[in-house]
Amino acid sequence: MSSPQNLSAASRDSYLAVRRVERQQALIERLHAAHGDRLRIEQLATDLRVSPRTLVRDVDRLRSSGVPIRTHRGRGGGLSISPVVAVRPISFDLPEVAALLSSLTVLGPTVSSSATSAMRKLVRALPT
Repeated sequence: MSSPQNLSAASRDSYLAVRRVERQQALIERLHAAHGDRLRIEQLATDLRVSPRTLVRDVDRLRSSGVPIRTHRGRGGGLSISPVVAVRPISFDLPEVAALLSSLTVLGPTVSSSATSAMRKLVRALPT
C-alpha cells in the first residue's frame, strides 16, 4: 500500500482511519491475550509502532466505544482488559450484519484472526 505522504487528502484520511482501526484491533487482541495481566503503554506503543500519546488516544477512543480497558497508574502500571471467555449472545438484523460485513471488508477480513473469524460467523449467520 502507498505511504500516506503520496496520497490525496481524502485518501490519506481514509488510509489513516484504516490504520487506526487495525491498530486498535491489534491492541484489543494483545490485551485479551494477556489474560488480565498488565501491559506497559510504552512497550505496546513500540510494538504497534506509534507514540505512547497515540496509544493513549486509541485507548480513549476504545473506552468511549465501550471497550473495558483499564489503566493502572504508578510503578508497574499499564493497561489491561478483563479476561472474557465469551460474550452474551446478541441478535442482528440483516442491515446490521451487512454493516458489520462492510466494515470488515474495508478493514480487510484477513487483517487478524479475529477479523477472519468474525467474517466467517457473520457470513454463516446470513440466510441462504
